[in-house]
This record gives sequence, structure tokens and C-alpha cells, in this order.
Amino acid sequence: MAETVKLPIIDLSSPDRISTAKSIRQACVDYGFFYLVNHGVEGQLLSKVLEESKKFFSLPLNEKMKLSRKHHRGYSPLYAENLDPLSRSEGDSKESFYVGPVEGDMAQTNLNQWPSQEIFPSWRLTMESYHKKLMSAGKKLIYLIAMALNLDEDYFEKVGALDTPRGFLRLLHYPGELGCFNEQIYGASEHSDYGMITLLVSDGVPGLQVCREKFKQPRLWEDVPHINGAFIVNIGDMMERWTNCLFRSTLHRVMPVGQERYSLAFFLDPNPDCVVECLESCCSPSCPARFPPIRSGAYLEERFKLTYGE
Repeated sequence: MAETVKLPIIDLSSPDRISTAKSIRQACVDYGFFYLVNHGVEGQLLSKVLEESKKFFSLPLNEKMKLSRKHHRGYSPLYAENLDPLSRSEGDSKESFYVGPVEGDMAQTNLNQWPSQEIFPSWRLTMESYHKKLMSAGKKLIYLIAMALNLDEDYFEKVGALDTPRGFLRLLHYPGELGCFNEQIYGASEHSDYGMITLLVSDGVPGLQVCREKFKQPRLWEDVPHINGAFIVNIGDMMERWTNCLFRSTLHRVMPVGQERYSLAFFLDPNPDCVVECLESCCSPSCPARFPPIRSGAYLEERFKLTYGE
């Protein structure tokens, strides 16, 4: 049995932003994960998104495959993805649906795929509303993260990261029954996220685990409990690069628990042309930059290729 981790709780609506920024810094240094409350996303909308997500995943596979993944939008079936490139398993036991940016650059918004309005009349509107709410909460959080790094609060805006940033919503369904396999099957094999930050919420079914020390063997995995109405936020690899590993991009995975599980992950990534390089507040002569500068879009494309074997 895994131990349970006690993650910090961050209040996005707190008027004491300096104190909140300090708490975020501590959470990102110690865990790379924290809970986010009072984030401005109504419980009613959250329930509606989960409900619409379940409706889509309940369709026959041939119907879902009509919207199969293109340009990181649309449907991915069971075992299509392996988040751990070193794993020999046939893939992760989950199906998913990606929704890309819904505002701004029309060339991006037009790439989204949507289920038939005749079958799901409010599906698109619900997902677009949720996407916009998450983008708003994510931007507020990025301002606080800048403060947590002893930078101007609009730092990430000034370097172009928030100039039409890329927000991707991912609907996830982990089936309860997996059948018989000769190997360990994961809902999501161990991985770290690729971008800036991820905001995750689930239907309450357990399974999410974190490993705080990714370079230690054997790995120690801890269960992350569900808190009603709270998002679970984690730092991605790109933010780890920016901070020269001060903020940790923590390994996590989803273990099957014999119950169906639904979750919603929102990945907030910088504008693809934004150059990610070590922040001045995170390097010094005694602690030089560990990573060369890289363009956000090029970095993400490379990571996606590894995940999908493309």
C-alpha cells in the first residue's frame, strides 16, 4: 500500500498575493504539486463537463474513431499512448479526447474537432466555456508563479509566453475492467508533464500517485487524495527548465483501482515561439544554467513524438 501525500492548498482568491506566492514557491520546491481552491470554476460547470465527457466516451468505438486525433486534437483510443518511453507495455489503459485553443488565432481554433451537434447539442459550448475558465485561472496562477520566482508578476507576459498561449484540455477515461494481461497495466504510466503547468480534476475515483524523488531507486510512490472542488496543479518540464530545476516537475502515474475513472487535464503551455531559457533569478556562477535555450513549440513537438511513437 502506498503512503498518502499531504499536498499544500493554495487559495487563488486570497488578497494576500505575496504570502500566496511564497506558499506556491515552497510547494513547487518541495512537491511540484499542490491543490488550488477558489479558482473561479463553478462546480455546476465542472459537473457538466464530466457528464458530457462520459457521454462521448460511451459511444461505440467506430463513432469515436471518426474524430481520431489530428494536430493534437480529437480522440485517442485505449493503448494508443505510452507516457513512459522506456516501458515495454503495449500502452496506457485510457482513452482521451483533446480540445485545443478556443480563442485567438483562428488557424489554431479551427483545428479542433467536435462531436455531432445533433447527438450532443451542448457539448462544444460546454467545453469552450470550461476551456476559457481554465485559461483565466491558469494565467492568474502564472502571475503568482512569477512572483514566487522573485520576478515581476507580468514577467511571462513580457517574454511572450502568454501571447496567445496554448491551452489544451484533455478529457480522460480509464476503464474499470482491464481483462487479463501478463504485464503491469497502468492507467497512465509514469511520466512528467511537458509544458508550464497542468490543472487537473477528477470524478473522485482514486488512482493518481506521485514520486517526489525521480532520481532515487527504488521509486517511492504516494497516493494523492481527492479534494472536492479543488484542482490538482503540477509543474511541467518546461517550467522546471525555466527555473533551472528549482521548481520540480514531479513524476506521476495513474494506477487502475478496479473502477472507471474520469478526469479533466488542462495543459497551459507558452506561445510556441517563446524561448525557454534559465531565469536570471534561478542561476548564478555557482549554479549555472543546466539546459540550453529552446523554443517552446520545438520542445513540445519532440516530446509528443516520443509519446505517440510518431
